[in-house]
Amino acid sequence: MLPIRPTVCATLLALGAVASVQAQSSVSLYGMVDMSVGQAQAPGGASTKVVDSGRMSTSYWGVKGSEDLGGGLSAIFTMESFMLNDTGAAGRFTGDAYFARNSFVGLNSKSLGTVKLGRNTTTLFVNTLVFNAFGDSFSFSPAIRHYFISGTVSGDTGWNNSVMYATPSLGGLSATATIAAGEGNGGRNSAFSAMYFGGPVGLGFAWQKAKMGAAVDDTTSWQLGGSFNFSPVKLYAQYGKVDNDTTGNSFKITGLGADYAVTSAGKLMLQWGKVSPDVGAGRTTTTLGYGHQVSKRTDLYAAYMSDRQTGKTNGTAYAVGVRHRF
Repeated sequence: MLPIRPTVCATLLALGAVASVQAQSSVSLYGMVDMSVGQAQAPGGASTKVVDSGRMSTSYWGVKGSEDLGGGLSAIFTMESFMLNDTGAAGRFTGDAYFARNSFVGLNSKSLGTVKLGRNTTTLFVNTLVFNAFGDSFSFSPAIRHYFISGTVSGDTGWNNSVMYATPSLGGLSATATIAAGEGNGGRNSAFSAMYFGGPVGLGFAWQKAKMGAAVDDTTSWQLGGSFNFSPVKLYAQYGKVDNDTTGNSFKITGLGADYAVTSAGKLMLQWGKVSPDVGAGRTTTTLGYGHQVSKRTDLYAAYMSDRQTGKTNGTAYAVGVRHRF
């Protein structure tokens, strides 16, 4: 992160005043750039050679800040924009909102938790990325692909017009509740999640109900996730279900994965996932990858994915890329 600080005055008296202000408030600029070369291919589709942005993690930049209000209470804000670095365009796709990653203001209390108002990342998305070996990769994480780009869960990975409350961590246990106003477009979204991290064990549960209006199906989704770290190996498991409340179809989604720390800087990753619908074609996706941290802010990666859907030819994708954080 790159802190944005006020100009320091010449006198010692002014330096002391600035130091006092900085102890009470801060604003930071930060982000990540991900670029790669490789191939993209959906099941049943043609292969395309690509120089692409955000295949391992979606590129973004953001500004966030906080102000100490006293008594353990702080005002906070975050504004984050996705980027397509291969073209220089903002967003994840044409027509995406400028600050589509997060855009909120809120209050944080050390003892009572955090309330955020605005556009917030969904807790189902967070639970999905935490408990799989490929994190938030839309190109290579089977879990992310099966929940968010396979016609199962409706709605985005962030909810507009939302109010989110997160508890403080108590002995490794925390919980989050979210409500998003429908504002005359078909209803109100709601979500709940809980996570526990203690020693080598991680556990998570997420539930959400998305009411999307007349143009998009309503869905109710839940997911259990877990991880166990017995270094140098870390194991991941997920199981969940998405009920399409509009069509009556249901999707069971299973995921298993592992990563292995080959060295202090290098990591092998393997993730498998399966979508089993009541009606329609099933889908099985397997990804193998390697990541190498070359510095605190920069890493290199390589990934290969096999994506199989019933009744279609196999889709294969691969990439070699670099991520840089700032």
